[in-house]
Amino acid sequence: MIVNNGGTENLEITMSSINTRSHKAQKVIERMGKKLNRQIVGSLVACVHCGMCTNACHYVLANPDDPTYAPAYKADQIRKFFKKHYDWTGRVLPWWVKAKSLYTDEDLEELKDTVFGKCTNCRRCSINCPMGVDYATFNRMARGLLVSVGVMPEGVAVVSKDQWEIGNQMGVLKEDYVDTLEWLAEELQEEWGDPNATIPIDRTNADVVYSINPREVKYDPRTISDAALIFYAAGENWTMPSECWDMTNFGLFSGDDDLGGAVARRLYEKVEELSGKTLVISECGHGYRSTRCEGPNWGKLDVKFPMESSVITMLRYIREGRIKVDKSKNTTPVTFHDSCNNARSCGLFEEPRELLNLVCSDFREMYPNRTENYCCTGGGGAMSMSEYTPRRLKSAKIKADQLKATGAEIVVTSCHNCVDGLTDLIRHYKLGMQVTQLVNLVANALVIEKKVMVPVEEITADLAGYRILVADDEPDFVTFVATILEDNGAAVMRAYDGDEAIKMARHEKPDLMTLDITMPGKSGIEVFEMLKKDDDLKSIPVCVITGKPELRKLIYDRPTTPDGYMDKPITEENLLINIRKILKVHHHQETVESKKQI
Repeated sequence: MIVNNGGTENLEITMSSINTRSHKAQKVIERMGKKLNRQIVGSLVACVHCGMCTNACHYVLANPDDPTYAPAYKADQIRKFFKKHYDWTGRVLPWWVKAKSLYTDEDLEELKDTVFGKCTNCRRCSINCPMGVDYATFNRMARGLLVSVGVMPEGVAVVSKDQWEIGNQMGVLKEDYVDTLEWLAEELQEEWGDPNATIPIDRTNADVVYSINPREVKYDPRTISDAALIFYAAGENWTMPSECWDMTNFGLFSGDDDLGGAVARRLYEKVEELSGKTLVISECGHGYRSTRCEGPNWGKLDVKFPMESSVITMLRYIREGRIKVDKSKNTTPVTFHDSCNNARSCGLFEEPRELLNLVCSDFREMYPNRTENYCCTGGGGAMSMSEYTPRRLKSAKIKADQLKATGAEIVVTSCHNCVDGLTDLIRHYKLGMQVTQLVNLVANALVIEKKVMVPVEEITADLAGYRILVADDEPDFVTFVATILEDNGAAVMRAYDGDEAIKMARHEKPDLMTLDITMPGKSGIEVFEMLKKDDDLKSIPVCVITGKPELRKLIYDRPTTPDGYMDKPITEENLLINIRKILKVHHHQETVESKKQI
């Protein structure tokens, strides 16, 4: 039985305690009443502390001597002030049920450490609870309560601000987004010699409106190219919006239902504006869950068009014979990582496996799998919370052991958060594996029975002989830049943090370094300063490439400035123009006729 429905007049708070309670703590307690529903209350009162959830949590398994990681303990940090102010047991037997209120801002900081820093909301504990307690659901509620009073990790605040104000969680500007799509479309047309091999923007009455994760534009445009190739091969009538294209939703991670609703409505309304028939969501676990499963509730809308994961779309194309694939094109041993949001929260786990078996010749199952799979450790927005990186990577030992046991060389996942989380732990534990997605494997396995005579511009290897160090903490971006430079003849070295960049620069003495500003360890600014103060390194030219243009002033307010500067997302053309300019390389092209067959 609940004492009240959230009205402040019946709260178990005396006037004397109000006078000693901080304003933020008071607001958190008051707002909790407005968030309580049957699911949350049921989970808050149903726990019998049996411990069945304990060994389900990867944080516990990696930190067996620390009881504060146990799901039941973490839940009690929320449950205690629910009991104090909203449950009858807290009125009658407060000492028995350990009811306790929140009083100070320090109390809120401790709660923040629990709900943001010790849980990825993966819900593995929930499916192992015999009482049906869904800890992740009321942990998200607690996050939302803290966010409402401004208590949150800095990364959560920054990403939420970008999604509110710019319209996507990575702050990609419209002109950069459109430029990237146009550049990718030009490459596709050049490769196939067909003007229909393109990326339509804002086409009305399309059968498919394709929405993506901003990470694809900023760090991994190859996923967009591969999706475009698949749509082209299938003869699909499709389009991408020029605005409101972000299908990710940080409201799921922050617990901010207002943000969740606003982001979801933007995308739904854009599909309706374009008169699109179906919304196809690229491979992203939380994007799929928040757009297809949660968004209509947050946005308070009755969505009139179907929504599906691109995994389903690609599988349907193969089943219907719209595309043909050859699994012998993907022979490297692969395993599959189930995204928590796809598998546990949305039941999407058989279709990826069916698709994998159609496009790969050596698929090796990971154990446990499907709804019992362990989190990649990057879920719940954890990749944006840099202050918790050490504990996140420590808990990743469970996933690392799971990956290693498969013997696979590639881990496939249908989630961009998981791509980052898995790449991070693979590098940390030196597993030597690659991470990719189904769209990349399907595109590689495509059989397009068509010969075309394509006039192409053969680019001379004008960077041959140059050694370039690429320093960035985004593995996909490093791969993207390195591939372009290597295709033009350069020898490329890779560094993923500031310390590694300095070490490699000192050892390799590259002819040029590309440098990100925000990296783990030493920042790009610190790396740049160290280079320019070192007599052995100061002659190395530096091209800054950053996704944080607001930090440009910090690096240019110095006596010595970089030799080049670029804002992410970048294009192949702009990268090469800047690199050639810095190295004073003259570019030569010659046109040849070539035959291509796939």
